[in-house]
Amino acid sequence: MTRATLFALPPGVDFAAELVRGLIDRYRDRPPEELARLRLYLNAGRMKRRVQEEFDAQGALLLPRIGLVTDLGRAPVPGLAPAIPGLRRRLELAQLVEQFVERLPGFEAGADVFGLSDSLARLMAEMQTEGVSVTALEGLNVDETHAEHWRASLEFIRIVGRFFEDSAELDAEARQRRVIEALVANWSVAPPRDPILIAGSTGSRGATRQIMEAAARLANGAVVLPGFDFEMPPEVWNSLDFSEIPLEDHPQYRFLALCRSLGLQPAEVQRWTEAPVPCAARNRVTSLALRPAPVTDQWMSEGQGLGDLRSAMRDVSLVEAASPRQEALSIALIMRNALEQGRKVALISPDRMLTRRVSVALDRWGIRPDDSAGEPLHQTAPGRLLRHVAQAMGRRPTLETLLILLKHPLVATGSTMRGDHLRLTRELELTLRRKGCAFPDADAVRNWAARDPSERELWAEWITTFLAEIEPDLALGLAGFVARLLRIVEGLAAGPGGSAGASELWLEEGGAEARLVMEGLSREAGAAGDIARPDHAELVARLLQAGTVRHGRMTHPQAAIWGTLEARTQDADLVILGGLNEGVWPSAPEPDPWLSRRMRLESGLLLPERQIGLAAHDFEQAIAAPEVVLTRARRDDEAETVPSRWLNRLLNLIGGLPGQNGDKALEEMRTRGAQWIALAERLDVPAKSTQPEPRPSPRPPPEVRPRELPVTAIKTLIRDPYAIYAQRILRLRKLDPVRPAPDARLRGQALHLIVEKFIRTRPEDETPEAAQARLLALADEVLEAEVPFPGARRLWRARVAAMARGFVQGEAERSAAGTPVIIEQKGSVSLQNVAFVLTAKPDRIDLLEDGSIHIYDYKSGQLPTDKQVLSYDKQLLLEAAIAERGGFEMIGPRHTSAMTYVGLSRDAKVRQISVKEETIAQVWEKLGKLIAAYLSADQGYTARRAMLKSDDISDYDHLSRFGEWDLSEPGGEDKA
Repeated sequence: MTRATLFALPPGVDFAAELVRGLIDRYRDRPPEELARLRLYLNAGRMKRRVQEEFDAQGALLLPRIGLVTDLGRAPVPGLAPAIPGLRRRLELAQLVEQFVERLPGFEAGADVFGLSDSLARLMAEMQTEGVSVTALEGLNVDETHAEHWRASLEFIRIVGRFFEDSAELDAEARQRRVIEALVANWSVAPPRDPILIAGSTGSRGATRQIMEAAARLANGAVVLPGFDFEMPPEVWNSLDFSEIPLEDHPQYRFLALCRSLGLQPAEVQRWTEAPVPCAARNRVTSLALRPAPVTDQWMSEGQGLGDLRSAMRDVSLVEAASPRQEALSIALIMRNALEQGRKVALISPDRMLTRRVSVALDRWGIRPDDSAGEPLHQTAPGRLLRHVAQAMGRRPTLETLLILLKHPLVATGSTMRGDHLRLTRELELTLRRKGCAFPDADAVRNWAARDPSERELWAEWITTFLAEIEPDLALGLAGFVARLLRIVEGLAAGPGGSAGASELWLEEGGAEARLVMEGLSREAGAAGDIARPDHAELVARLLQAGTVRHGRMTHPQAAIWGTLEARTQDADLVILGGLNEGVWPSAPEPDPWLSRRMRLESGLLLPERQIGLAAHDFEQAIAAPEVVLTRARRDDEAETVPSRWLNRLLNLIGGLPGQNGDKALEEMRTRGAQWIALAERLDVPAKSTQPEPRPSPRPPPEVRPRELPVTAIKTLIRDPYAIYAQRILRLRKLDPVRPAPDARLRGQALHLIVEKFIRTRPEDETPEAAQARLLALADEVLEAEVPFPGARRLWRARVAAMARGFVQGEAERSAAGTPVIIEQKGSVSLQNVAFVLTAKPDRIDLLEDGSIHIYDYKSGQLPTDKQVLSYDKQLLLEAAIAERGGFEMIGPRHTSAMTYVGLSRDAKVRQISVKEETIAQVWEKLGKLIAAYLSADQGYTARRAMLKSDDISDYDHLSRFGEWDLSEPGGEDKA
């Protein structure tokens, strides 16, 4: 048998350049057509482009036939049908998963059908790639060693075994395996006459490793491995598979497995070229740091031979930023500086959020890096519109949903009314938000349009057509769902009186890719069967999320953003390894709902450590670049972060070798990184320190100041005068939120209306049981009419039921003591010394037998204390003062003998306010002084003058720029 031939290149060298150089050297003295006979298989499309570029740089040559290993699965083979679309197989699996979940609802509770079917599809693809059949799972002793969950999942996997039968339609992975097996079998009988070279792959997948092993055994075949550690001692290689569970998380493990299967020792792997690495000393440090955990005691013994670590880490900087934003700014500054020096720079990171932040930061200088990942399809404008509409279908449209769709940049682009559309959308928004319409329907839109039908009617009819299309239809299958989705989306893009063909929906790269995805879904929708409609929107979102858009815009030729796989193709002068935190690099393994770790090991499937080992290999290659910057954020948006295990090991090794100047090397690495952090801070925050702004206290002219206020506004005037200024003078009102919610204000309004109707309709001689029944009936009526939120209606109805007995009993006592004469009726009185009117609208005033009155105020929230009533919450005291001065025409001047707060809570708590003539007189006198002061030109309306709590929120905090001034300041000199 021919001795297998394995070549490799060490970490840090330009793999593509050295691969081409090695080929040129080997074919230099041969006829030109010899190189053209070579079949060269590479691991990725970017590697293929790099290799072609390197061949182009060599001048006129007959090039080898270059392809990808993954292309083998698409090659035509007699008797082997083309692979079926992956989406069809996913939909077929989704049908089975839905039935399985219905039978076992506790299996992965909370997971959607398509999420489980996708994970099952990945498992099947892995089984086919690794050559593991369903029968291999039969020998697992599930009943004794595994939980009931795994037993159920294993039974289900056996059910889908029909997809592994010879007669089953082949998906891409199964066909790839079949093609490779047929090719290997053919090579064993009739070896190819043309040379075969496979380069750039680590052999981490079963089918790929199978073709690599076959090529290495050919007399005219060979394999070139990337990032092979030629310096690692034999005993360390042997330790990788010494234990029962192999150490697959080591970066060199898959090379050892390949060597073992070929009957080779790692020492027999030959160097493809003798190209020197950028820093051999640094490579030795990294290799030692990444040793398997069981042999890390070698740090102390072998660490002494690493030499001066300051020299080894001379070209490595460490950026430990305070936040992800600071990390991104630091990286952007490093990249810009490298570009200004004419150097090629690349950021390598699996953290897509970090890379997007860096791209945004670079954009301020007009730098657009070449991002290998492109833009996620679901974040493009067409992708977002498709997702929004899919999520809205089958649900009652909310105000937020309607506005999101109407304001989308692609909506109405097929109409000449795009400008009018934006204006009318704004007008409709203001109307709906002022009226607090949580779930706008066609009637709400038509009522709004009726105010100006000449301009609004056509536009409103277009909206009502869209709203009718979105109505629920639970009987809609996937094919019907997709057809309706596209009809709605194209109708929105067309706009009123426009056409979808004239819109921008399917234009540019994002639109073209989104259209391909939706056309593919339309073709394969029949394979979904009767999958429940609620899962359809999730399927659309998943398909769009899996798509990537590569824009044809010009990018900077010297700036790149790569994923970790591209570390093998590096040719940059400066490499930045970003996001070096645990859970990011390496990423946390995805949980497998179908097989446990032990089941995977016993059946021969990949362990989670395999993916970690691949990421470790990418790290080992990336850190071997000529100059390297390692970056991480010490804290993310939620908590403190943990450094990546590889960064942690590297820093611990260096810092633990003071005899080799490791402590100084580490200090210098951090010092170099701190310079970029300091620049990022200066870029993010102005260097000049700014003094706090003066506390707003505007002083408008007396003639524009309010001459009438309700008693409820007096509390605001005392606590937050600026709110009175903004509301009564500037005429600014807070809009209802875009996403209306059942808040305390709505609850209070509903409860007050229930109480008002209860008091007004109270019959004589009503029994307590009848009163409670009437209260609950009124609650049902009011909540149904006033509260559009089903959940809130149930909760608040339960609150009314809980307080019904105590409230009815209290109302009976109150009615026995007096007769309600004023219920939500307005009264007013003028002040004597100033031109000012005080108004009030009491919840209830009862006339007592002695001719005096009892004032009640119903509170849905917390009842105020006596001290708060005397100082701030003076509503009842001021209502008593108005009543004494005849401000309520129905009762004339009356003496107030009692004031009571009635709580609308479970315990129906009440609080009596002590009434004294001198107290009411003092409050009235203080009110006159307060109003006189605020009618003076010298008195300012100070922001947040005496808030109950420092974290209380005012509707006008944004207008007063709260946070830019100090609460301890008395108030500025604003004259506006």
